[in-house]
Amino acid sequence: MGFTKYTTQKDKERVRMNEGIRALELRVIGPTGQNFGIMKTRDALSKAQELMLDLIEISPLANPPVAKITDYGKFKYEQKKKDKDVKSKAKITETKESQVKIGTSEHDMHIKASRIAAWLREGHRVKIDLFLWGRYKYMEFNFLKERLQRFLAIIPESYKISDEIKKSPKGLSVVLERDLAGKTASRGPNTSEKQTPEMERAEA
Repeated sequence: MGFTKYTTQKDKERVRMNEGIRALELRVIGPTGQNFGIMKTRDALSKAQELMLDLIEISPLANPPVAKITDYGKFKYEQKKKDKDVKSKAKITETKESQVKIGTSEHDMHIKASRIAAWLREGHRVKIDLFLWGRYKYMEFNFLKERLQRFLAIIPESYKISDEIKKSPKGLSVVLERDLAGKTASRGPNTSEKQTPEMERAEA
């Protein structure tokens, strides 16, 4: 323990302490949480030196700023721990994308569905495109929508639809996000149903 000097420019920019404190007076907290009240900064510095500790500004925007007499090494460790906790609790989400086609094999569909389920469990939104090409672009919207719903039905994770099925530059698209309530959105027809002659012709 002792009266610490700045060791890096990063530390100097992050926190004001000791002679780096600019305010003329401070509300001072002691090393065990005791309230020393408002003190002239020079007097607070003397108190910190007397205790062989540092004077660290912890609330620079308060009026007057709040400073604590403590060991800088301990303060730095606690700040790193707090920052780590905040990062671990923060949800890092993004929109993942997956693409399916009419005629994709059942095996590949289940692989894609499992990957989407994993993304949903991680808290990500997932945009799914039913990619259309050639004559598929001109098929009825409801028929194509049903095809996309058949794929949604095999995703092994609860979800809710945040953006409904609609036309997109690639064909049809839908955006899903995890349903924390555990209630899966309406998933359309049962995938075990037999295909209609129209569907068989579409995949031919």
